[in-house]
Amino acid sequence: MAELFGTNLSRAEILARVGDISQICDARRMTLSEGRASGVEIVEVYTGSGLRFTVVPSRGMDISHASFQGIPLAWRSSVGETSPFLFQPEGYEWLRSFFGGLLTTCGMTYASHPCEDEGESLGLHGRVSNIPAEDVSVTKRWIEDDFHINISGTVREVGVLKSNLSLTRRISTSMSSRIIRIADTVTNHGFVPSPLMMLYHINSGWPLLSETTRLVAPVRSSTYFDPRAEKEADQWSRFDAPVADYAERCYLHDMEPNTNGNIDVLVLNEEREIGMMITYPKREFPSFIEWKMMGTGEYVLGTEPGNITGNRADMRSAGNLEMIDPGAQRTFHLDISVIAGKNEIKTCLSALSNTNEE
Repeated sequence: MAELFGTNLSRAEILARVGDISQICDARRMTLSEGRASGVEIVEVYTGSGLRFTVVPSRGMDISHASFQGIPLAWRSSVGETSPFLFQPEGYEWLRSFFGGLLTTCGMTYASHPCEDEGESLGLHGRVSNIPAEDVSVTKRWIEDDFHINISGTVREVGVLKSNLSLTRRISTSMSSRIIRIADTVTNHGFVPSPLMMLYHINSGWPLLSETTRLVAPVRSSTYFDPRAEKEADQWSRFDAPVADYAERCYLHDMEPNTNGNIDVLVLNEEREIGMMITYPKREFPSFIEWKMMGTGEYVLGTEPGNITGNRADMRSAGNLEMIDPGAQRTFHLDISVIAGKNEIKTCLSALSNTNEE
């Protein structure tokens, strides 16, 4: 049985009530046609739970928009869904095509702040989010009493005398689900080892993010990317109303996994009775960066699991730069779930262990 609109129904009972299942749940491929977004392919997904999101095959299979029952979950920047052909990799110019959204992927061969590594000049956060996917597929099918949607595609970061990596992403949900599941496989198709740096930039925005929001996470210890964050070491889990001329705070948190080896991070706004849970395996994502940006117009909380602790030059110097061997594969799994209502929030908080809420 699938729970829809407060009622448990079988597949036959659901189909008896609609002319087509797209009345409740669907995934539609479209192409945007105006301005900076001209030619950008998107897949719009909506479900019977009230979950909606937009996958962007033209932009590394990232997710540019998400909402639940009309409530926006993700911050969207002023640049919107910008064409990958406007990408500028130098320095901080990556920000000119950063749409924010529910998920922007950073990597694959470099991420974090610009640097020079072994004679190569590297800009901010890598290329993967600005590479169009190929072999894109959208499948929709019934599995017992639930209608499932799967979107997949492959992004290739490749160049002559450069690394030859691919990322194959599968994004899945279902008609009755509040969960977006992301499963990635990175493969080295080259003949020499390649740096592998991955950061999953998940961006919460208003009204999920507000001065009544808190971040619930199993933080063991923290280090700081800037003196502002260090000065506010005890304020990482709390947020303000938008502030003019706000300077970002960035924290590197060491997380304690639960008994299943997973990390659960909850962005929670109890006043609005909504939260967003991020769940991932600690063994796949050893690091976690928090980007706290309370600026006017740039009002966003970045929750960022990954395998990075700095830029590529710094990580190489420290001896903790991950390499992927020829022919090898590396997998990453991530769930983003919506928690809604007082009872569900209470149950969720009770189930979380080793968090700052204890």
